[in-house]
Amino acid sequence: MSFTYPKHEKLKSQKHIDLLFSEGKSVSKYPLRLVYVPIILEEGEKIKIGVSVSKKNFKKAVDRNHYKRLLRECYRLNKHLLLDTIDSPYAIMLFYQTKEAMTFQEMNQKTVQLFEKFILELKK
Repeated sequence: MSFTYPKHEKLKSQKHIDLLFSEGKSVSKYPLRLVYVPIILEEGEKIKIGVSVSKKNFKKAVDRNHYKRLLRECYRLNKHLLLDTIDSPYAIMLFYQTKEAMTFQEMNQKTVQLFEKFILELKK
């Protein structure tokens, strides 16, 4: 398993982002929230993922960027949970939704729980 976050996995398409916010479904594991929607991707691609931290909760860009880096790292280390179980392509956005600070270990644990909850939601 490759623990990378290559360019083709990054959610950049405005069309996909708009679709996420208009038709996406949500799964939460406080303080993280995952919004997902099935999309059509090129052959071999399974997932497009983006991260977001609210300006309302963290006024300074340096703080928002710090938590975005942590979210991307948590995804990178645990993406095998998603890639091994999903069979159709998804656009996914991860949100950090609290003002409280979290350590990387806490965030990583919450990310794993969130991904497991997402997988259970897909199996319904």
